[in-house]
Amino acid sequence: MFSRISIDPNVCHGQACIKGTRIPVHQIVQMLANGDTVDELLESYPTIKKDDIMECLRYASYLAEEQIAPIELLAG
Repeated sequence: MFSRISIDPNVCHGQACIKGTRIPVHQIVQMLANGDTVDELLESYPTIKKDDIMECLRYASYLAEEQIAPIELLAG
């Protein structure tokens, strides 16, 4: 389903990463949320491609859709 994302218990403690790297998906999503641009990420991480970044967003969206938690619980 996510060909550019890998989860390996021996890499980054099993966190979802961009395949073939040790770059966690959450790091890419957080950097975008903090205002970094796709071009800035590509410059900072020359081993990844725009498609990797887009797949990180699709993966995060998938997780957000599948996980049900009231916002009040997350904020407290």
